[in-house]
Amino acid sequence: MKLYRIAFFAMLLIASLAGHTALTQSTSSTAVMLELDGPIGPAGADYIKRGLERASKSGAKLVIIRLDTPGGLDPSMREIIQAIIASPVPVATYVAPSGARAASAGTFILYASHIAAMAPGTNLGAATPVRIGGIPGAPEPPKPVKGKDGKDKKKPASSTMERKVLNDAIAYIRSLAQMRGRNVRWAEKAVREAASLPAKEAVAQNVVDLMADNVTELLRKIDGRKVVAGGISIRLATKGLGIKLIEPDWRYEFLATITNPNILPILMMLGVFGLFYELLNPGFVLPGVIGGICLLLGLYASSVLPVNYAGMALILLGIMFMVAEAFVPSFGALGIGGVVAFVAGSIMLIDTDVEGFQVSWPAILSTAAFGAIAFGGVATLAAKAHKRRVVSGREEMIGSFGETLEAFEKKGRVRVHSELWQAQSDQPLQAGQAIRVTGMKGLTLFVEPADKEAG
Repeated sequence: MKLYRIAFFAMLLIASLAGHTALTQSTSSTAVMLELDGPIGPAGADYIKRGLERASKSGAKLVIIRLDTPGGLDPSMREIIQAIIASPVPVATYVAPSGARAASAGTFILYASHIAAMAPGTNLGAATPVRIGGIPGAPEPPKPVKGKDGKDKKKPASSTMERKVLNDAIAYIRSLAQMRGRNVRWAEKAVREAASLPAKEAVAQNVVDLMADNVTELLRKIDGRKVVAGGISIRLATKGLGIKLIEPDWRYEFLATITNPNILPILMMLGVFGLFYELLNPGFVLPGVIGGICLLLGLYASSVLPVNYAGMALILLGIMFMVAEAFVPSFGALGIGGVVAFVAGSIMLIDTDVEGFQVSWPAILSTAAFGAIAFGGVATLAAKAHKRRVVSGREEMIGSFGETLEAFEKKGRVRVHSELWQAQSDQPLQAGQAIRVTGMKGLTLFVEPADKEAG
């Protein structure tokens, strides 16, 4: 019996080793492909970082990032670049398909990659930070004004900050160009003057390495090239490599949804709404749970997005005004003020002009209208329920009506809610007389004669 067990475990061990060897052989002759399409944000940065980690663990020969982006957020761009530089697997960024672009942040990523390639009909450039007005045709930063003594006066603080951002971006892309041996002068021009290049001219000016019609041609053309990845010089052997596409998963979709600037005001509103409803109606649980989750998701999104906190404060103030409208007779002033504050806060909320990270007007107005109606209606119902008379317990006895069972001057028995009680009264009462409960101490009720209408 022991021999059978030994043989069984030996077979399992051999099978596992064979499977591991097969896996290593299959992954070692594979190139992993990642697709980065659209504005670059926290979700895209997380997707690229995890994809590079998976490629490194699986022993892939190459990672191809197929890129088509109008730009993105600076922190997310830098996360991707740091992951590419630290990757032990060579990274080839390929701007494709035809008609795609690698603008703004995409140009930085292209410069940081071990291999930079473009498909025919694509372009790159316009890498000026848009927050400082570097778009072609935009007004130039204010220049120093000369005083009477002929010397330049102190520059405005805003101009100084703009120059800091611009110089930082220039130094960053120059360092990437020098590291990869690409055109440093044009890299600076792309940031300083928002210059752009089509694919053919980019290859001619040593901005990118090559142009390829498709991924198969890209693998053929880079075969035999030397790159340095993870501090090690590697000669690429890419001809005939298989392609394994790692598509964006549920985590990417989830992060992309909650970090959408149009979703952030909705999350904040649902969060405050749920907690508010739970506080007014303890015991429902579900509104409080949903509200807490939405509020935490909104706070996370605000921590990774370039949020203007004055806009966030205006949104919360607007929500509070909408809620207060149900309790304070302001004749609509608080409700209208809440809608105005919410709309103004939503406009100011995202502190960037990057394409794809702006709140749209339809989203702002529809969310504000929904909030005004929902908060007004629910808060009104909650206020009415709060003012409704208590129907059980000690408090319910106060104000209840009944009748005396006997005549008495100070103490006697009464019937209230079909129950017999000891009662005290400051006035003489007749048998069968209608009474109203004014107080309660222990098991003794304090009563007084009730008028005829109440009786």
